[in-house]
Amino acid sequence: MKPERALIAERPLARHCPELMRSGPTHADLAPSLARFGERLSRHLTVSFARLWNDETVEVRSADPRECTMADLLAETAPLAANTLFCAGGRDAHILACVDAEAPLRLVDRAFGGKGEAPSPLPEAFPLSAELMISRLETEIAAGIARTFQAQSDDDFRAVRRDNSLGELAPFAADAQLLTLALTVTEQENTPWQVTFAFPMATLSKLFGNGDQSRAPGSRPKGKADPTGETFGDIPLTLRATIVDMNIPFSSLSALRPGQILPVAVARSVPLTIGDRIIAHGTVGEMDDRIAVQIVKPH
Repeated sequence: MKPERALIAERPLARHCPELMRSGPTHADLAPSLARFGERLSRHLTVSFARLWNDETVEVRSADPRECTMADLLAETAPLAANTLFCAGGRDAHILACVDAEAPLRLVDRAFGGKGEAPSPLPEAFPLSAELMISRLETEIAAGIARTFQAQSDDDFRAVRRDNSLGELAPFAADAQLLTLALTVTEQENTPWQVTFAFPMATLSKLFGNGDQSRAPGSRPKGKADPTGETFGDIPLTLRATIVDMNIPFSSLSALRPGQILPVAVARSVPLTIGDRIIAHGTVGEMDDRIAVQIVKPH
């Protein structure tokens, strides 16, 4: 049936602004939050890597995030690298970390009494000793991410898969859009090396979709408390200063005898810990005829 006159709407049709019609945050929206995350993570890893290398000159610096695809990252990554996929925040979200091959190989050289130099040319595959060092690096990286997000547990961020070849690991689809975060590590006189993190959009949305979060997704909010007030102020805590941290093979440990001398190197930077958390660094000295530690870097 044909109407006799044109139909006229009773009210104007709704018009939505583009901001309300968007499906979610874009890489450009999330890049500033990721940049601030990189700065905080760099501070945590500086402490962890300095302890791991037994070198207080170690420094970690973060660059600005960069947008690329998984195919681009694959083309830029060396054939041999410590590539690890981490589960993020206890959810179905993942973070890729690619550590330059020089890092675990330098740790192996230090462990065997060397100056911390990587072989040249690099091997085609990591030896077993380097695989053990990669496990230690993965532990420090996961703990650093957890501390940055103030997670309830380090298990909220854990390594799930690893491969020396990024192509074999295949963490994301080749056309997946990523934001990458490159952390440059300098130590002593060696050339710097990098840890490159890659975040797919799904992970970025879960970790930073609600703005620059300070807690891991799913963790409980922490109320403000006065550490000097009641309830907390009188709680006794054990503070430990680690002056010597030695790695001794089990064969040598089982052969220890009275009178045997073990040469040790006392670190110039002494970590002060409560439980497993480092709260400060200091230097060993003397006060009133007693050994003392002077705080040089509180955390």
